[in-house]
Amino acid sequence: MPPAPPLITLLTDFGTRDWFVASLKGVILTINPAARIVDLSHDITPYGIAEAAYCLQACYRTFPAGTVHVVVVDPGVGGSRRPILAKAGDNYFVAPDNGVLTPIVGGGQPVEIRQLENPRYQLRSPGATFHGRDLFAPAAAWLTKGEALASFGRVVTDPVMLDWPRPVRDGSAIRGQIVYVDRFGNLISNISLADLPCDQLERMTMTIGGRPIGPLVSHYAAAASDVPQALINSQGLLEIFVRERPASELLSVGIGAVVEVAG
Repeated sequence: MPPAPPLITLLTDFGTRDWFVASLKGVILTINPAARIVDLSHDITPYGIAEAAYCLQACYRTFPAGTVHVVVVDPGVGGSRRPILAKAGDNYFVAPDNGVLTPIVGGGQPVEIRQLENPRYQLRSPGATFHGRDLFAPAAAWLTKGEALASFGRVVTDPVMLDWPRPVRDGSAIRGQIVYVDRFGNLISNISLADLPCDQLERMTMTIGGRPIGPLVSHYAAAASDVPQALINSQGLLEIFVRERPASELLSVGIGAVVEVAG
């Protein structure tokens, strides 16, 4: 069988109203017409670096080895932040150095990071407001044509890292926080199944923002109506929801809300 065409994903806060996403795709396809492009999302909250980081780490492993992931959530565009390229395991990432790659760089796998500074792999532009088009898209496309990482620029040893929240244990309790709110208003925490005592799941008590949460269930349809409950989602994370209603609105909580679990 012939090899599969190279694959590039796009994750931005551009939305779909403007021409921004189309411009990225046009640049990529001009450099490498054989590339396939997959949209991860363009609905990241504007300037939502941590939100983009969460979405990226949630899904990049589902793509084939060699995929190039382009992330353009870049409130510091044109400023002192560096444009970077990272290779982590069998995956490539092109992004601003603003912490958006924190879960990738800090994920425990070997990582090589380079600064994008070779003008050969950049577009000339009269302004510095659209590095997604002028720096990140060209770099991704040239990567899929086999260009070596070293040709893009010098090694980066001090990437910017977000203060990525982790659950903490306090006696017999585990305290975490909400790190993402999905389209359905479900509240996803940073507490994983591995953090919980597996032999006590049915006896656990839970609160969010000090408010009690109903017992753990296995899936959404198993929950009672209009009662906030919890489950372990398909990422292995503790998720708080209200059946067929937005828990974020009904509970008036969002990212950063404290979740506490006691066995």
